Amino acid sequence: MTAATGQPARSVLACGEVRTCLLPSFQALDARAAAQLLRLRADVHVRVSERPSMYVLSPEVLTGVDCRLPAANGTKIRGVGTVAARAALTEGRLLQSTAYFSLPAAGPDMRRPWGQYLVRPGLVEPFGKLPQQATAEGVLRGAGRGELDLGMISEGLLAQLRRHALLDRRVPFKSAPTRLRWVARRTPAGERASLANFTVAEGGLRTVELRLPEDVPASAAAGLCEDLALHDWLLTTVQHMLDNNRIGSIDGPSVVEALHPVVVHLLHLWMPRAHVDPALGHLWDVLEDKPGFSRQWENLSRRIRDRLALQAVAVPHQALSTR
Repeated sequence: MTAATGQPARSVLACGEVRTCLLPSFQALDARAAAQLLRLRADVHVRVSERPSMYVLSPEVLTGVDCRLPAANGTKIRGVGTVAARAALTEGRLLQSTAYFSLPAAGPDMRRPWGQYLVRPGLVEPFGKLPQQATAEGVLRGAGRGELDLGMISEGLLAQLRRHALLDRRVPFKSAPTRLRWVARRTPAGERASLANFTVAEGGLRTVELRLPEDVPASAAAGLCEDLALHDWLLTTVQHMLDNNRIGSIDGPSVVEALHPVVVHLLHLWMPRAHVDPALGHLWDVLEDKPGFSRQWENLSRRIRDRLALQAVAVPHQALSTR
């Protein structure tokens, strides 16, 4: 709320971080088990969607924060409020956790009672004027010591879910988690959302910069970024599996053994924008144009199918030659 009017403050930035990983379970969870896993609150239902793919979304949980905001230029500005976090499970196999919050352009010069922050979930108020550019760059860079760390909140939720009694903590294949940090700068209501930048960095880190109309909720931006993170994880994981198993240089049963996890567990998961807010679905067009997400996926899928087809032809030929 603004000090002068008592009205809710308009956000100028929305920020978040998504963690994506393979669920530590040898078998994929069905819808009922997935809903049980993601029941983070007893008073709010888990959302379960079975079309066009099984997608389960937890209710949001809040973390109260009172600390410095990330700032790339070293500005020390305190923020107080709540960060929203949630988890999603796709096809009972891919687990994601997201932490995000919104920021107004300015806040009061003194701390409010906690109750006033709790009634505005996912909003963090700065003390005084927000350095918008420095904060956006700071979030994308990653939190420094003593700064609000979205990655820590997201990873904490992920760790909690990984310890759930439903999971046997076995995986059908090895993979690495990824992190996607995102910042959305607010634009006037009615303008079209846009994707300003998508980068791939080392260590499984990706960053996304958006332009988000003020009438589109931050939760919708979180959903878009979860979708981008999921499909980026698929591309990255399958590419690494092909590279690490030297698919082009092995033959015989080793080919089938190496490609089996991809075919059984991953190929059917490619479904961009299936669960993205309609107001933001068009942003996928940017990624389809460059770097061409779906073209890359189709190329990988074709390599896998061609390699398996060659192996299927080679097996009868080898059997005949041994007679």
